[in-house]
Amino acid sequence: MQTFINQNYMEFIGLIAVVILIVVFIFIKISQNKKSLSTQKKEAKSVREVEQKEERAKPKEEPKEEPQKPAALESINRKKRELLPHDKITKDDFAIFKGTRVLIAEDNIINQKVISGLLSTSGIDITIANDGQEALDILQNDTDFSVIFMDAHMPIVDGFEATRVIRKNPKYDHIPIVALSGDTAVDDIQKMLRAGMEAHLEKPLKMDALYNILYIYTTGHEFKKMHKTNENGSAVLELKSDKGLEICAGDKEFYLEILNDFISKYADSAETLQEHINGTNSIDADKMLLDISGIAANIGADALHNAALDLKNSIANPSDMTYINNLKKYKRSLEKVCEEIKKYKSAP
Repeated sequence: MQTFINQNYMEFIGLIAVVILIVVFIFIKISQNKKSLSTQKKEAKSVREVEQKEERAKPKEEPKEEPQKPAALESINRKKRELLPHDKITKDDFAIFKGTRVLIAEDNIINQKVISGLLSTSGIDITIANDGQEALDILQNDTDFSVIFMDAHMPIVDGFEATRVIRKNPKYDHIPIVALSGDTAVDDIQKMLRAGMEAHLEKPLKMDALYNILYIYTTGHEFKKMHKTNENGSAVLELKSDKGLEICAGDKEFYLEILNDFISKYADSAETLQEHINGTNSIDADKMLLDISGIAANIGADALHNAALDLKNSIANPSDMTYINNLKKYKRSLEKVCEEIKKYKSAP
């Protein structure tokens, strides 16, 4: 019996020892895990501190600035003057712009006629382009324009693209471009300005608005350009009387007789030609221009001779509207020749 009790006692002691060992083992493991986790945190903190120090040590990069785009509205040597208050504008008021040369890029024939008719008695020299590409072609050979009126929406090359091309070429820096468009929304107008157009002129045209644009973007001295001078500063004559006299074998009385006949018969020829063209009477217009070109050459009016031939050639195909510009050039040259004939006749 005593032996049995001793045996159970020893088993109990052994069990307690095992439990104690297990507890100690678990305690050691927990302690090791805590130490490992603490070490990992310290290491992680240390790594972050090192990274932060390295980050602070790096030179700060300046924020990159976006390249500045050239302002579309920047006027480079382009004329502009302050608009003065005025009363209601009439057609006659446009006469102050006499001598101003404008290029109108507009594909609508009716709009072309409206603008041409509105300015027909002003003395403004109008050149019409039927699309953006035609406007660019005209500018390649002639840059002497005070203003370009650019329709935004045209075939072949539209007004936006034509404007961008023009603004890229410093040869045209002196010419302001004014948008012609029925688009009046703010976004649409901003798009025109970003393309390089200076201002917006709403269609259908209003007389006051057109007058204001012409006033702002011209100087008032354009009329002086009409009176060209040669290298010596003297006026370039439309009528070379010495050449006319030579053709008349030096007979001044005979030359004067031809000049009188020219004035009496052809001084109003521009209006007569306009009537023939409007009435689709191209045969009579062609015959008149053939006669005038020959007579102009005989009296020494070479510029009028060339203008008559250009008009004669263009009325053969009136649908392309080139004749409108040529008729204006003819009328301007005719007026100058008639003025110089009168001066020649009154000279001693």
